[in-house]
Amino acid sequence: MQKNAKKAIAESSMMAGNMSKGGRTLNVVLSVVFALLCLVWIYPVALVLINSFKVETAITTSTIFNLPLGETFAGVDNYVYGVQKMNFLSSFGYSLLITVTSVALIILCCSMCAWFITRVNGVFSKVMYMLCVFSMVVPFQMVMFTLSKTADSLGLNTPFNICIIYLGFGAGLAVFMFTGFMRSVPVAMEEAAMIDGCNPLQIFFKVVFPILKPTAISTAILETMWVWNDYLLPQLVLDIKKYMTIPMAVQYFQGSFGRVEMGPMMACITITVIPIIILYLCSQKYIIEGVISGAVKG
Repeated sequence: MQKNAKKAIAESSMMAGNMSKGGRTLNVVLSVVFALLCLVWIYPVALVLINSFKVETAITTSTIFNLPLGETFAGVDNYVYGVQKMNFLSSFGYSLLITVTSVALIILCCSMCAWFITRVNGVFSKVMYMLCVFSMVVPFQMVMFTLSKTADSLGLNTPFNICIIYLGFGAGLAVFMFTGFMRSVPVAMEEAAMIDGCNPLQIFFKVVFPILKPTAISTAILETMWVWNDYLLPQLVLDIKKYMTIPMAVQYFQGSFGRVEMGPMMACITITVIPIIILYLCSQKYIIEGVISGAVKG
C-alpha cells in the first residue's frame, strides 16, 4: 500500500512538473506573439513621427523608411508650417471643447441612467437598457443623412452644442459599462445614506458616483479617443467655413490635383496623437479595471 501511494505521489508530481513546463512554454510563445503585435501597431506611429521631420522630397520617394538625417532633415519647419497654414491652434481648441463637453455629458448622464436602470426594476427601465444596448449595433451611416438635417433644424451645428449628438451616440457603450458595475454595488450603502437624510441627488453624487470611479475613468478614456479622432460626424454637422476640428483640418492638406503636403500633415497628425497618448499612459491602469468591473461583475 505504501509503495503504491509513493508511486502515485511521484507520478502526480511528474505530471505537475510537465504541466508547469508546458505552461511556461505557452507563456513564452504568447509573450513573443504579443510583442510582435505591439511592434506592428507601433510601427505606423513611429513612421509618421519620423517623416514629420523630413523634407517633402524625402517623404514622397523611396527614402520614406529612412531616418531624417543630413539633407532630408527638415527640423521643426513642418510643424511651424502646418500650424500656421491650417490655423491649427483654432482647430485644436474646437476639438478640445467638443471632446471635454461631450465626454463630461456622457459620463454624467449615462451614470445617472445606469443607476436608474439598476435600482428601478420595472418594464420601462428594462426597455431603456435594451434600447441603449441596441444603439451600439446601429451603424452611423444609417442615420447620418437624417442626423445632419435634424442638427441644422435644432441648431446643433456648432462646437458648443454638438455634445448633445455625441451623447446620443456614446450612450450605448457608457450605459452598458455603468450598468454592469452598478449591479455589483450593494443597495445597503444607499439605504444608509437615505436614513441619514440624503436626498436622491446627494446619494448619487456623494455615495454612488465615487464608487463608479474606475468605470467612469475607463469609459471617459474610450469616449475621448472616439470623439477626439472623429471625422465624419463633425464633417456632416458643423459649418466647415466657420468651425474645423483637427481631423477636418488635417484633411485639407490635400491640395489641387490630388497633391498632399505630407510633411506638414504628418507633423499635425503627430501633434494630434500626443494628447491621447499622454491621457492613455496616465490612466491605463483604470482601463482594464473598469472594463472588467463593468462587463464581468454584472
